[in-house]
Amino acid sequence: MTIDRERLAALAAKPHFHRGRYHNLERIPHRGLGDLLRWQLAPGRRFPQGKRYTVLRPDAHLLMKPPEAPQLTWLGHASFLFQYRGLNVLTDPVLSDRASPFRLVGPKRFTPPALTVADMPPIHLVLISHNHYDHLDEATVHQLHRRFGDNLCFCIPMDLRRWFEKRGIHNLVELDWWQSAPLAGANKVFCLPAQHFSGRTATDTNTSLWCSWLLEMDGFRFYFGGDTGYGEVFRDIGELFAPIDLALLPIGAYDPRWFMAPVHVAPEEAVRIHQDIGARQSVAMHWGTFVLTDEPMDEPPRRLRLALERQGLSESVFRIMQHGEAWSPE
Repeated sequence: MTIDRERLAALAAKPHFHRGRYHNLERIPHRGLGDLLRWQLAPGRRFPQGKRYTVLRPDAHLLMKPPEAPQLTWLGHASFLFQYRGLNVLTDPVLSDRASPFRLVGPKRFTPPALTVADMPPIHLVLISHNHYDHLDEATVHQLHRRFGDNLCFCIPMDLRRWFEKRGIHNLVELDWWQSAPLAGANKVFCLPAQHFSGRTATDTNTSLWCSWLLEMDGFRFYFGGDTGYGEVFRDIGELFAPIDLALLPIGAYDPRWFMAPVHVAPEEAVRIHQDIGARQSVAMHWGTFVLTDEPMDEPPRRLRLALERQGLSESVFRIMQHGEAWSPE
């Protein structure tokens, strides 16, 4: 499972930072305030109805003493607990009631999280893909830091360090696209591109990076896709890292396409990413928790099943998990 270091260095040399702002590797349409208002104020437009899904209660014994095989538990949206050989990893942990800087305004959580921080086993690593409120939740970050302190390491994309350090968090691995860092034992983490954007206010758009992540652990490759539109970059990731044993890929928040397509994949494109990166097994995420866009909450998994059928792929290779389900890939 060797990696072409020359190819990796050539990709890392591609510029994606200019005049204090990051940009995607492919040119995508700029969507400004006028486009946002055109979408939000379209005649007859209404957000789809929220739906609360059943939440399974994870087995506390399995979480505290997981099997030697990789184990994945879906907490909701893009938040997972991944466990393998004593390493406990969270992806974009968001446990709050709203994906918003405000308590009473902003996207509301319809399906509660499957775990609280108090329920979790010792967490060693958190992967943060970018700083949007449905992926970087200040309240959850504070809770994790209070419980686990500096034993917990946050892997973050470039220019998020200051946000964490202002909150007293200093055990950080901050990386640019295509960079890597060693972790405990024989483990290594790679920061990889995604096609998206960043920002938490009206003035900080793209001043910090967005990314996907790949963990390499004793020959097992775990990929977290973060939040992304479809782009050629996934072929590059596949050329370097395939086969990937387990990939977490977004399938929701995609309508209307004229507005969302550059930055959020539809299920059909998620299947293309699964194929491009050479994933042996993928799991769907970024659906079923918040109402963020115009598609019904239960549409993404239905479209994913149809997309797999059209490609002649079994549903077992791109799994739809239940909230709170704990599962080990084959």
